[in-house]
Amino acid sequence: MATQIHPKAIVEKGAELGEGVEIEAFCYVGSKALIGDGCRIRHHATVEGCVVLGKENDIHPYALIGGMTHDLKYRGGHPKLQVGDRNVFREYVTAHVATNPEDATKIGSDNVFLAYSHVAHDCIVGDHLVMSSHSALGGHVLVGNHVNIGWNAGIHQFCRLGRQCMVAACAKLVQDVPPFMLADGAPAEVRSINKVGMERSGFSSQEIEVARTTYKALYRSELNRKQALDELEKGTLANSGISSEIISFAKQSNRGLA
Repeated sequence: MATQIHPKAIVEKGAELGEGVEIEAFCYVGSKALIGDGCRIRHHATVEGCVVLGKENDIHPYALIGGMTHDLKYRGGHPKLQVGDRNVFREYVTAHVATNPEDATKIGSDNVFLAYSHVAHDCIVGDHLVMSSHSALGGHVLVGNHVNIGWNAGIHQFCRLGRQCMVAACAKLVQDVPPFMLADGAPAEVRSINKVGMERSGFSSQEIEVARTTYKALYRSELNRKQALDELEKGTLANSGISSEIISFAKQSNRGLA
């Protein structure tokens, strides 16, 4: 399929377009953009900066992909944004490049970013994220696979979101959320496991129960966090992939757990 560029779109010299790319009216594509096969850039959308888009990404009206970092430490050069395949960026979504020229903001594949959501500089986002409208990732946030972020949630800089976790609508997250957990509130706290998310992803009832038991040991026992992790490592649950993943994540946390 041939590439289609509307005569009222602006594609700067130097931009590289793959096969079957569609660029609608009033779009702007900057000179350093590399756009993979089958991408669709809908009317009034912008792709600028040093951006690499994989295949079949769908960029909706007024989205800005590759905008300059908000970080005041930016001192010039051409930091990057690297995007995988089959992502959907809805209306007014913003995804920024990194701050330093040698660095990149990274977004994986099969993610959905709903209207007005924001991915800041130097974030690393995995696959299959659903990020609801008006939510935002501060700089340097790390997001695992199959994460769900609710409407208007704010994620503080340098936080980590473990695989299969959920941050509820309107949450203010200032610490890490372990894998398979659900955080809510302002400031957000882990309230339970992300049972619905695990069920939708095909986890067995036994795996879900392991996540629940691990959650209770960390958040509902009378032990402090170090004591709870020590007990978990000594117990039979440590042999479970679910529990060992949560333990490993918690031990590596610099900001502390929500």
